[in-house]
Amino acid sequence: MRAAITRAGTLVVEEIPDPVPQSGQVLVRTLACGICGSDLHALGDPEAFTDIMRRTGGTPHDIRNGLVLGHEFAGEIVGYGPDTVRALPVGTTVCGPPIAFGPQGGGIVGYTPAFPGGFGEYMILNEAFTLPVPNGLDPKAAALTEPFSVAARAVRRGDPAPGSVAVVLGLGPIGLGVVAVLKARGHGPVVAVDFSPKRRALAGRLGADILIDPAVESPYDRWSSLGVIPGMLDRMAAEYRGVPVTDAVLFECVGTPGMLARVVDGAPAGARIVLVGVCLRPDAFDPGVVAGKELDVRGSFGGSPGEYRQTLRDIAEGRIDAGAVITGVTGLDGLTAAIAELGEPDRHAKIVVDPSQAGG
Repeated sequence: MRAAITRAGTLVVEEIPDPVPQSGQVLVRTLACGICGSDLHALGDPEAFTDIMRRTGGTPHDIRNGLVLGHEFAGEIVGYGPDTVRALPVGTTVCGPPIAFGPQGGGIVGYTPAFPGGFGEYMILNEAFTLPVPNGLDPKAAALTEPFSVAARAVRRGDPAPGSVAVVLGLGPIGLGVVAVLKARGHGPVVAVDFSPKRRALAGRLGADILIDPAVESPYDRWSSLGVIPGMLDRMAAEYRGVPVTDAVLFECVGTPGMLARVVDGAPAGARIVLVGVCLRPDAFDPGVVAGKELDVRGSFGGSPGEYRQTLRDIAEGRIDAGAVITGVTGLDGLTAAIAELGEPDRHAKIVVDPSQAGG
């Protein structure tokens, strides 16, 4: 099959052997695969990416050689391995969470040599995790079930109470997904923050209530107008008087060094901070501020099979407009250029790879 494979830290399109499904696995032809921010991080800083995978208990492999990336996928069943139920007929359009296991071992699809990802013409998936794409949903939108399920997990980790203020910092695909999931769950107000006018407009299309350009206005200057008490002493005084307080949940979806410190400084007392962006380098913040404000800082990673299934239903039934964030489609030969273009936030939010498409 044709695939974009990592060779010496770059992507090279070449012919490689077709993957062969083994016990409990299904062979699919890739119809669409999103380019994820994690792929950009992995290609841009492979040593740090591998180190984070190792230290968090993942299955690290050298990202620079022999990997076919791509874990946001939809495909068409073309065959089955042994010991499979075969409930879905050949030709069914499917998607699924990028978790793989079998006689070859286990790992994340696209980050494990035995399980090539969607930047190739064919993939092998576990039959048990393979889901039919419902309602005639466009495979490109179905492929985005994975990043939107990551957003769904982040929202669950944030656990915003009714009436609390949700602030989404950074409107890449995951940040936009967090906005969409919050609104699909009925939360509000949702404040969406990004320097890019294009991405703020996409957040508005997905239902964000307030759009902020941090070049013009700090996202941390509106707490009082939103009914949130910013200082700890004032919050404690309200609690002593029995006055209800409005909570805030901040979703940090930027993932660059220094961002966490800024969020800790800007967050109001009693806030919950959910780290969703992938920061690969050490960061620093003042723990005295975290303690003094009683901030709750928690991480979020991936999405469970249950969150994936619910997100697929939300997309297929129109509660989440995943297709709204797609700003480009490329073939394998245009993949390197597309990755470079994703560094221009006013040009793109999400580019989807279609391996059958000729050229870029």
